[in-house]
Amino acid sequence: MSVKVKVYSDFVCPFCFVGKGPLDEVMKEKDIEVEWMPFELRPSPTPKIDPWNEPDKVNAWNAFIAPTAKKFGVDMVLPRMSPHPYTHLAFEGCHFAKEHGKGNAFYERVFTAFFQEEQNIEEIDVLTKLAEEVGLQAEAFKEALVTRKYKDVQAAALKHAYEEARITAVPTFVIGDQVIQGLASKERLAEAIDKATEKGSTTGMQCDIDGNC
Repeated sequence: MSVKVKVYSDFVCPFCFVGKGPLDEVMKEKDIEVEWMPFELRPSPTPKIDPWNEPDKVNAWNAFIAPTAKKFGVDMVLPRMSPHPYTHLAFEGCHFAKEHGKGNAFYERVFTAFFQEEQNIEEIDVLTKLAEEVGLQAEAFKEALVTRKYKDVQAAALKHAYEEARITAVPTFVIGDQVIQGLASKERLAEAIDKATEKGSTTGMQCDIDGNC
């Protein structure tokens, strides 16, 4: 029987994107079912993060994030857009994609669009193009975002993450009764999957709700 892995993350969290690498590797070897869960680090109207105008964040990228990505074999850049986007529309698009059987594919495409291609994932036209690339019907997808069809669904998902699951930082992996908070290696994830009935908690590299990574 496959093990369910819930991953709470935000599209603008670099460690969330780095964490995809080990998880993708584990998926090749283990029978797991991954469900990506929304978590907005900076929900609208909270002021956006503008890393290119904040030397400490650029320094943190160069000193910690970029070397960590290289260590994990993940190709990524600090997107050159100021400020960085809100992600509520991208997550609303995820809910549409999930209803149409493309949830994980769309989620991963948005990640690569931001951290590898520097696309503005707050723009509806950009998100619609990404949706079409993974096989979703572009017109219906765009209408869902324009009309905010999934606004309440996303609000409920955030309430779950903040209040019920009590997620305080991302990435957070929930594997059975175990909670792994922060970046995890392939070996750590595999161990948790093998011991999915055990309880545990681990903390690693993460992004907090103040935008510190």
